[in-house]
Amino acid sequence: MVELRPMTDAEYADFLAFAVADYANEHVQAGDWAAEGALERSAAEFADLLPNGVASPGHHLFTIYDSALQTGVGMLWFAVRESAGKRVAFVYNLIVDEQYRRRGYASQAFLAMEPYVRALGLHAIRLHVFGHNQAAQALYAKLGYEVTNVLMQKTLDPR
Repeated sequence: MVELRPMTDAEYADFLAFAVADYANEHVQAGDWAAEGALERSAAEFADLLPNGVASPGHHLFTIYDSALQTGVGMLWFAVRESAGKRVAFVYNLIVDEQYRRRGYASQAFLAMEPYVRALGLHAIRLHVFGHNQAAQALYAKLGYEVTNVLMQKTLDPR
């Protein structure tokens, strides 16, 4: 069983070092961004979203903590946003550390997030998942998340 603990400044520094590079790579892999400049673009987006780190208003950053192992196994970040006139939680990031993957921590973290979201009086939990991340899509579907938007592309060879 996991619990969500507010992220410390030290944990945030570790998260940021990984997440900026990971987010840039995801956008390059999805074909959204060119590799050149992707890291800088990612860092700028994180700086805009989290200008005060863990103390950024409206943002909730947690360490996913396994009390049996007495260690952090990943992190979860959501923010309060408005969608169609209702306040919702938007999940920006979920990371389970590599050595703890495929053990149910992501599912447990999402279920542990729900009481926080309810306590904030929010209407729903929303998120974005890259099309190439089939494992995440399967996890979210298993947890009851429904597709609300699909962006599609057909790549053409130049002639």
